[in-house]
Amino acid sequence: MTFERYELGEIDLQYGGHLPAAQITYKTHGTLNRQKDNVIVFPTWCTGQHKDVEWIIGPGKALDPGRYFIVVIDMFGNGMSSSPSNTSPPFDRSRFPRVSILDNVRMERRLLEEKFGIERLKLVIGRSMGAQLAFQWGSYFPDEVERILPMCGSARTAQHNYVFLATLKMALTSDPEWRNGDYASNPVVSRQRMRLTVDAWGLSQTFYRRRLHLNDRFATTQEYLDRDMPLSFGDVNDILTQIATWEVADISDNDRFNKDLGAALRAIKAKAFVMPSKTDLYFPPEDSEIEVASMPNAELRVIPSVWGHRGASPGSDPADIEFFDKAIAELLATTSPVK
Repeated sequence: MTFERYELGEIDLQYGGHLPAAQITYKTHGTLNRQKDNVIVFPTWCTGQHKDVEWIIGPGKALDPGRYFIVVIDMFGNGMSSSPSNTSPPFDRSRFPRVSILDNVRMERRLLEEKFGIERLKLVIGRSMGAQLAFQWGSYFPDEVERILPMCGSARTAQHNYVFLATLKMALTSDPEWRNGDYASNPVVSRQRMRLTVDAWGLSQTFYRRRLHLNDRFATTQEYLDRDMPLSFGDVNDILTQIATWEVADISDNDRFNKDLGAALRAIKAKAFVMPSKTDLYFPPEDSEIEVASMPNAELRVIPSVWGHRGASPGSDPADIEFFDKAIAELLATTSPVK
């Protein structure tokens, strides 16, 4: 099936403001069974869209649509669900309000309940910002989520991570064509500078030391940096909206936990595999280890990757991808502590 759109109407947002005609897009894989107990939710990540998740879904894989009803949901700001690029004035472009991780999760829950009558999830799996959503699902709705698998992400954006996001924002807004968000066409230099920033942060020192970036295509690192490839990050205002969500991501910053991260983590009843990449500079394993220590039913499963934040992603080391797929299958085979 192609993706579908669900109209949410006017919604109030956690950090103030509202969207008058919000909508959320999604794509499903597989069939919802009669008991509605085979549901897996897979939210997208920063700059990602539902099509970017499909590589890990398929027959014979852990996320097998022959067994599970997999709902891939586009997060706000990604150009599919409500975003600066597809919202009418006065909420368009840089005037789009800040949307939180919890706003995303609440609206995903509305979609599942109102469209499908789903009240319980077998698994929430997410990568990067999608991992932040998985943590939020497990913490805020602990009796509705049996398992979570946050991969290469965190329950709260760390201070060093916040500094990284500042470099992304500077890259995106430094192009004179950005014009405070009122650009005539999507700024090319902004996205080129973002790609350079991601090249520096998204892959590890070991990745470059082993010259994996050259990969028989480039003679030098400069050739690699000058490579000609599509700038696929999307609309700049959309990216900045997702970064704004990422900056304040904190599963405890809400009416239930009042910024007590330990309490928010202890509230997660779901069986959890928390899977950082060994060499991730965005979300290092040390941060995950600290968070797992407060989670009652969690295991730390570090992906032994040199690919940094891109560990176990499309095109990365097949061994990393196999490690990830096996962990999904193992987690789905566990008994959930959520009754």
